[in-house]
Amino acid sequence: MADTLHLTKSEIVARSTQQMNQQLHEQTWTPRQKLALTCRILFDGGHDSGLAGQITCRTEDRDTFYTQPFGRGFDEITHGNLLRVDHDLKLLDGKGMPNPANRFHTWVYRARPEVNCIIHTHPLHVSALSMLEVPLVVSHMDMTPLYDDCAFLEKWPGIPVGNEEGEIISTALGDKRAILLAHHGMLVTGKTVEEACLLALLMERAAQLQLTAMQAGTIQPIPPALANEAHDWTSTAKRHAVTFDYYARRALRRHPDCLD
Repeated sequence: MADTLHLTKSEIVARSTQQMNQQLHEQTWTPRQKLALTCRILFDGGHDSGLAGQITCRTEDRDTFYTQPFGRGFDEITHGNLLRVDHDLKLLDGKGMPNPANRFHTWVYRARPEVNCIIHTHPLHVSALSMLEVPLVVSHMDMTPLYDDCAFLEKWPGIPVGNEEGEIISTALGDKRAILLAHHGMLVTGKTVEEACLLALLMERAAQLQLTAMQAGTIQPIPPALANEAHDWTSTAKRHAVTFDYYARRALRRHPDCLD
């Protein structure tokens, strides 16, 4: 006879969380390895748009960050060719130049000290949705990590290489983890590289679902209380880590040169 039939939902959630924390073990990738893996994961996930898009993560001293060299696509990024730059985009380690658009990342880092990774890309469905000047609609269980956690910048401020764009985007982001940028693309943040990577994948998927559903009818909302419950259930460091490891294993099978 089952001995859990009398448990409440909150008790089952607490029990499951304890089991995950005890039994699921994540890889001990370095920040540079995680960043390189994320580039390959995002490439496979439809985030490729030539040389558009940037990914950064703070280094150990927090006043500098790693990023990919400008001129290389996400499918070419390895652990060894990442750059280390400061908030003026001055090259401190590595060969090459950072993307000038990394400037607006520095505004987000200064405004959000808890953020350790930023991903900005122009994937197909997010970009298409951005052209409609409508916010992202989260109305499916799998997308609830983005529920009430995705801001919207409804007007395009131009190319994000100046300080003005950095201030506009960081202000519009506020305390959210993600933002849809009209006529542009998307930006996600994370306390960890793993968190940011998964939110980026989810955001493109969410945009694809929204565009598909809009063709069939009117998208119906989900109950806020249940959506917030699902958001918190899936937005934990352990789930981020073990899910990232799955995508990393898949990426390494396709891109064995990633961790050169």
